[in-house]
Amino acid sequence: MQVITIESEAYKDLVTKINTIAKFVIEHQQDDNSSPDEMWVDSYDVCTFLKISERTLQRLRSNGIISYSIIAGKSYYTIAEIKRMLNERKIRSNEENLNNLINNNKYHAQQRRALKKNK
Repeated sequence: MQVITIESEAYKDLVTKINTIAKFVIEHQQDDNSSPDEMWVDSYDVCTFLKISERTLQRLRSNGIISYSIIAGKSYYTIAEIKRMLNERKIRSNEENLNNLINNNKYHAQQRRALKKNK
């Protein structure tokens, strides 16, 4: 490990700049103007709101029928991909369940943004 020392004033300036950048990023994050199709949801939300089993979702992944990304051991899907599965009748659910999934995801995203702004 290498230890780097800097003057106290330089450190304070660096911290101030980092905080300014963080504040700018938080203030300019995309609000709800982005398309719902671009939102990412995890397996738990997909199964809960579309009322399908985890095994069904796993089978779709294993057979390469649905595209997904794995981040920190969790599978994520775009709303566009979920809509495609519904349209192709690979998943049996309805529009109301999909809308509940989208609205729930938006609600939790707003809560996370509010928490970050308050820090």
